[in-house]
Amino acid sequence: MSYDVVVVGGGPAGATAAEDLARVGKRVALLDREGRIKPCGGAIPPRLMKDFDIRDAQLVAKIDTARMISPTGRYVDIPIENGFVGMVDRKDFDPFLRARAEKAGAHRFTGTFLRLERDEGRTALVFRDKQSGEEKHLQTQYVIGADGARSDVARAEVPGGDKIPYVIAYHEIIDAPEAVGNYAPNRCDVIYDGRISPDFYGWVFPHGKTCSVGMGTGVDGFDLKEATAELRQRAGLAQCETLRKEGAPIPLRPLDKWDNDRDVVLAGDAAGVVAPSSGEGIYYAMYGGRVAAQAVQAALASGRAQDLQLARRTFMKEHKNVFRALQAMQDSYYHTDERRERFVSLCHDVDVQRLTFEAYMNKKLVRKRPLAHLRIGIKNIAHLTGLVSPLRT
Repeated sequence: MSYDVVVVGGGPAGATAAEDLARVGKRVALLDREGRIKPCGGAIPPRLMKDFDIRDAQLVAKIDTARMISPTGRYVDIPIENGFVGMVDRKDFDPFLRARAEKAGAHRFTGTFLRLERDEGRTALVFRDKQSGEEKHLQTQYVIGADGARSDVARAEVPGGDKIPYVIAYHEIIDAPEAVGNYAPNRCDVIYDGRISPDFYGWVFPHGKTCSVGMGTGVDGFDLKEATAELRQRAGLAQCETLRKEGAPIPLRPLDKWDNDRDVVLAGDAAGVVAPSSGEGIYYAMYGGRVAAQAVQAALASGRAQDLQLARRTFMKEHKNVFRALQAMQDSYYHTDERRERFVSLCHDVDVQRLTFEAYMNKKLVRKRPLAHLRIGIKNIAHLTGLVSPLRT
């Protein structure tokens, strides 16, 4: 079995890379473990739906409001003007993407990556077949590692791939009613409270007939399940039936290098492409899978391994400014409850609301309102220096 590329990992990044390469006629193998569901709020913006041809049929809900909640329980509701945030359930969305890659021509294999073997310029990917338990070999020219935040491919093949920082995310999928307590099926709640997460945030995200309730933290020893139980209690969802419990690492920043200068390039969580501050990963994973596929196409055409570097260069050219702005916001506001209180107060500002959601929907920093940017900068400094008091709602 010989391929142009073997993609390891069948989540949004890997499935997108496999589909893109198969659609241009490349011989593609997609290796996935199957049966693993990543904990994820499931939010996807309209740009993702447009860029990756995701139809409404894949959505379990459409959200028109985001509620930001402070440590003291004060909140601001932010309407999503002229659009919506789509919600997907990863237990259904990921298999849909894998099936679409297979339909495009990718060959599916189910098993666990073990290692790469090289002999006289030829590369073989070795995996353990899930059904037989046997070791199997796939001959390939290139490998795309899209196997998650603690990627085995990255740790084995890419410098720095064993040192990626991450937080642990945990959520529970529950059987949610139409509306109960503080829960609304058309609203995403984001909770900034050190009792829920000392360094990140908690969430209550509707999924149609179900709901994702969870949080993330990088603090060792913090009780994620207890914090999630508290979230459910606050939202009035404590008595709802629990359908699934899931936990996994989420990377904190992109790796400095995504390839091994030879035959491997990373994508998605394996490359560290989760947005700071928000933890948003699905769009960036799929875009990362796309640019990894483009880099492999270039390398196949030229025979130059250095073309694999195009993946990171293309991604960072498009998104580094957004990542830097979000990282600065997280560094400024996420580490004390006093700062979290001020952050939620800042979110009352109409300029902040509009520019934030325009950037989220379009995945670009909005530059068409220079005066709004100036006003936000001044207000941000005022909140960080304590020149203003947090608003009361």
